[in-house]
Amino acid sequence: MYTPAKERYETMEYNRCGESGLMLPKVSLGLWHNFGDTSDYENMKQLCFTAFDNGITQFDLANNYGPAYGSAERNFGKILKEELMPYRDELIITTKAGYDMWEGPYGNWGSRKYLLASLDQSLTRLGLPYVDIFYHHRMDPETMGALDQAVKSGKALYAGLSNYNGQKMQEAAAILRDLKCPFVINQNRYSIFDRTIENNGLKEAAVKEKKGLIAFSPLAQGTLTDRYLYGIPADSRVMTDGRFLKKDQLTEEKISQIRALNEMAGQRGEKLSQMALKWVMKDPVVTSVLIGASKPEQILDNLKMLDGAPLSEEELLKIDQICGIK
Repeated sequence: MYTPAKERYETMEYNRCGESGLMLPKVSLGLWHNFGDTSDYENMKQLCFTAFDNGITQFDLANNYGPAYGSAERNFGKILKEELMPYRDELIITTKAGYDMWEGPYGNWGSRKYLLASLDQSLTRLGLPYVDIFYHHRMDPETMGALDQAVKSGKALYAGLSNYNGQKMQEAAAILRDLKCPFVINQNRYSIFDRTIENNGLKEAAVKEKKGLIAFSPLAQGTLTDRYLYGIPADSRVMTDGRFLKKDQLTEEKISQIRALNEMAGQRGEKLSQMALKWVMKDPVVTSVLIGASKPEQILDNLKMLDGAPLSEEELLKIDQICGIK
């Protein structure tokens, strides 16, 4: 049976999630990749152990993470049952529904029928009576009543929204406020290369509504690492998967930007990935950053973003210039 490191809370920083009382680790572990049935179960366990040993208390899932759909929740549920259940009250476990999960009209989008059925299925796979945060995964009008019911039925402690823009998030926040439902956090893609939330009003709205914000894909599907400095490796995600990062996205211009950012990180005494994570966390509105990992060593490497000096205004401007942002 796994025993966590006694010093697990000594180095991690924890941020308040908006104006709620919930504290989240500055770095959280996402199970989008590497926890499906095509991945090694022993490696999954080591990823979880390494994370928790270093103060990562939040583990982020969705109903259709895999492959196959549901397998990430089922595998994490097995790890919980076998190893982590004695520490359940030290963990923040989150899941989502909103994208394709099962056949027919009731296995997608945001109806009350889909969301509540999906949450019940997720809890069964996880072997839990409740999750800490239940997210709707994309914008849909009927969702808020379902999130409220999920919380008030005791199957989730908090509600969250994922992939909403600023206007729709504020509309949702008003409904949930009227329902007295504890909506506390937004989950959106955010990285040096993807600044959608700066342009669609979400980041500004999160400040105004006093909600937390957790960023996924902070390394832009691995492009903000040393993985693609010299082209596209044969064993890279682009070549072996291709669902989320496509070959035609890695243009010569993009690779030149990656190399320039990598050089800048080296001048700071950091890896590109560490500087990229630090960039995401530059604003107090961002509560936590979601990292993914295929090896425990990658988690330890990413956690080094907690060390060293923050990015200066001059450095932030230089990053913008490298990316062609004025």
